[in-house]
Amino acid sequence: IHPPFCCSIFHTIYFSVHPSIHPSTILLFYLSYYLLFCPSIHTSIVISFCLSIYLSIYLSIYLSIYLSIYLSIHPSIHPSSQPSIMFFTSYLNYLMLTIFVLYVCVFTLQEEMDTIPMVSSLLSSLANYSNLPQGSKEHEEAENNEGSRKKPVQAPRMGTLMGVYLPCLQNILGVILFLRMTWMVGIGGVIEAFIIVLMCCSTTMLTAISMSAIATNGVVPAGGAYYMISRSLGPEFGGAVGICFYLGTTFAGAMYILGCIEILLVYIVPQAAVFKMEGLEGAEAEAAMLNNMRVYGTLVLSFMAIVVFVGVKYVNKLALVFLACVICSILAVYAGVIKTAFEPPVFPVCVLGNRTLVWKGFDVCAKVIERENATVTTKLWRLFCDSEFLNATCDSYFTNNNITEIQGIPGMMSGILRGKYSHKMTFYILYIQCIYIYIYIYTYIYIYMQSVFKESLFVLTACICESGILIASLDNVAPILSMFFLMCYMFVNLACAVQTLLRTPNWRPRFKFYHWTLSFLGMSLCLSLMFICSWYYAIVAMGIAGCIYKYIEFRGAEKEWGDGIRGLSLSAARFALMRLEEGPPHTKNWRPQILVLVSMDSELNVEQPRLLSLTNQLKAGKGLTIVGTALEGTYLENHPQGQQAEQSLRKLMEAEKVKGFCQVVISSNMRDATSHLVQAGGLGGLLHNTVLACWPRNWKQAEDHQSWRNFIELVRETTAASKALLVPKNISAFPSNGERFTEGHIDVWWIVHDGGMLMLLPFLLRQHKVWRKCKMRIFTVAQMDDNSIQMKKDLTTFLYHLRIDAAVEVVEMHDSDISAYTYEKTLMMEQRSQILKQINLTKTEREREVQHSPTNPPTPATPQSPSAEAETPGTAVQMTWTEAKCDGEQAKPIGATTPEAIKDLFNMKPNQSNLRRMHTALRLNEVIIKKSQEARLVLLNMPGPPKNRTGDENYMEFMEVLTEGLNRVLLVRGGGREVITIYS
Repeated sequence: IHPPFCCSIFHTIYFSVHPSIHPSTILLFYLSYYLLFCPSIHTSIVISFCLSIYLSIYLSIYLSIYLSIYLSIHPSIHPSSQPSIMFFTSYLNYLMLTIFVLYVCVFTLQEEMDTIPMVSSLLSSLANYSNLPQGSKEHEEAENNEGSRKKPVQAPRMGTLMGVYLPCLQNILGVILFLRMTWMVGIGGVIEAFIIVLMCCSTTMLTAISMSAIATNGVVPAGGAYYMISRSLGPEFGGAVGICFYLGTTFAGAMYILGCIEILLVYIVPQAAVFKMEGLEGAEAEAAMLNNMRVYGTLVLSFMAIVVFVGVKYVNKLALVFLACVICSILAVYAGVIKTAFEPPVFPVCVLGNRTLVWKGFDVCAKVIERENATVTTKLWRLFCDSEFLNATCDSYFTNNNITEIQGIPGMMSGILRGKYSHKMTFYILYIQCIYIYIYIYTYIYIYMQSVFKESLFVLTACICESGILIASLDNVAPILSMFFLMCYMFVNLACAVQTLLRTPNWRPRFKFYHWTLSFLGMSLCLSLMFICSWYYAIVAMGIAGCIYKYIEFRGAEKEWGDGIRGLSLSAARFALMRLEEGPPHTKNWRPQILVLVSMDSELNVEQPRLLSLTNQLKAGKGLTIVGTALEGTYLENHPQGQQAEQSLRKLMEAEKVKGFCQVVISSNMRDATSHLVQAGGLGGLLHNTVLACWPRNWKQAEDHQSWRNFIELVRETTAASKALLVPKNISAFPSNGERFTEGHIDVWWIVHDGGMLMLLPFLLRQHKVWRKCKMRIFTVAQMDDNSIQMKKDLTTFLYHLRIDAAVEVVEMHDSDISAYTYEKTLMMEQRSQILKQINLTKTEREREVQHSPTNPPTPATPQSPSAEAETPGTAVQMTWTEAKCDGEQAKPIGATTPEAIKDLFNMKPNQSNLRRMHTALRLNEVIIKKSQEARLVLLNMPGPPKNRTGDENYMEFMEVLTEGLNRVLLVRGGGREVITIYS
């Protein structure tokens, strides 16, 4: 590859500097260079090879003609060099052909390189990574869309000093430092003030260490603390703390404006007050000051908003100027300290008796003074007396005590540093600096919110800032932003501590001075300072963050960021699963963990969506839900269909509000796939204990009998696995989640004890809004030797201890003679089974025989008389099938089946066991229809299939007879253990 590359460079330089070269030649060379080093044109191998040959031939002809003309007309080229140039041109064309052939070879690996990049490409993308052009976009999205989007234009970088260090320094040296630090020293003293500052600086230092650990754990794009918290603790914490951080920054702008107005009206121009404070004291003076803050604060906010909205870039250009103002302010403070060291300030204290007086309203600490050989009363006299004359009536304490002036100890006043030299200069420069800091903060807010929500939130930010200005008190606004900032710092430390304690594999910070105890200490300091500053503000801030957290959790996040909370959830889930492995759950903790088996149509849509509606209505059990389906085929060929089926399941689960998991199994046959779902569903101790599957629809008319045979095998497998089975019949008639039953009953027919499933399921259904207004009735069947009255009393007591509100009724079923209808129903069932098994008919003839079989024996509309019933079994002809006879019948051709042979089949005598079961099913169905035909839902015990598989079809017939005439039926088969108990 190297010689063509050198040739391309040579000709590119040569042609670019020579004015007579045609531009198409340069384009051809650029095209070859692009195809060689940027093989991203997705064409077939044949087209690429043909294109390479075509371009090589075209290039050879073009260059040969061109160079011939060029060499013949250009006088500056020596004739001896012409053969060399022609040879060089031929060699160049040959190498171009080699380049394109190599490109074809590279193209064959292009498809795999798209999914599995080369190591060089990966290292190049990491080495050239830059977080500035990305902004708030995800690093993953930037890599995925690298080929589809244009290369962004890099903004000019300000550097570490101008872009990071100096702006942070300007924010640190803010209004609180100048206006409240000296007041804090004067009130608390040097030691106490030092302890307070040490705690605050320790908090920020520990947070800076934690932030350094996060920053050195990987590439951090734009987003700052919000990005770190959201990627470490999850979108819920990130969103909550991010919004709180935004609110804190917005209130910081309000604080700086109020600081500006306080400096202006208190120290620089007191005469500029709109609401005059002269002559006002106490609450009136404070109210006038607050109103002045509101008026001037609103004007300043409006001006700053216009500046930010119109021209943000001009603010950064003045950064050095305003930083100089900060430095001058600090120098002015030190100048005042130096001045007071050489000229200590005098702090006279006026004492009346044993009480100190405030220097307000008087200027001389004396009752009278001598002026022009006359004794004159002072302003202090007028404060305690009713007139300025010496014979005025004065306060008794003022009259009985002397006034003395003593030298005060430097405390409050020295802390405030009221040196005349630095007073005006400091606060005038600080006023300018506060304005810049507010512009900078407001600019930052606007740029950040503009990248997310555009200009619509610009007005919102201004309104939030205005709300802080309307508070008007710097001392009341400062705790609000302190809470939000401390919460942000607390969660930065928490993110680091969680990542370290969980030993997350991706947590590998390069910062050497980090330890998780430092993060934990920083988090504790932040939480302590929040409640020390203002406990009620701390509670409100946490409440706001909690509401935002729950909202984001409820709405869901669009992306998974691999955060620490997910890691914490995984650790907790693993610990819980290991605990569940210790043994089966206690009866008190039993709840239905449901495996829902659904089938898909040809378009991979769920055929029984109401099955998930029923699952949602049973969710009061708060158990596991797995929605599974089976696809027939091989996994390698049907993997895309499996993914599509999984997406269909997820969409339906979301529509039906079913919270759980979905699972798709692909196997060579449906029977094995369903068996795999029953066996392998769940994880560890979190296994399903209940299977929910539909009754096979139209199983009698189905051409393929494998569907109902699979259903019976499913019943056998759930019984063998000791799992409960729920089979809704007529699932299309079940209500959706939007329907409401305003009245009606849920009837439970308790025939045999199955561990209490029949009683627990109606209770769970009634917790849902669909079934909430339905009443529960429990029916039980009494035999001949049972005491019906005692059974009802015992069942009522049992339900009372179970805390289940239900009406109880005992139904007596006496043994009666088998009716002719029962006899014929059983005979029809056996005849149909024998016809399908013993006679080898074609499909058309089988359908004809099945259609004619019910019409051959007469079916009376009413039960026959006992004499007729007695005669019917006796007159029937019993037909014995031996192995030889069966082989003979099967050996006969289809056309050889005579009507006499079919007549023999219809003269069969029914099996006594089948006859007895059919009789029981008919009698029970008769009673259920009489009592529960109008019920909203009927729950029945589901008997097990016969052990002998030759009677599977008879089992399906028995269940059809048992549920005939009922609209909604839920067949329940227990798992063999108690699921409900009377004990607490």
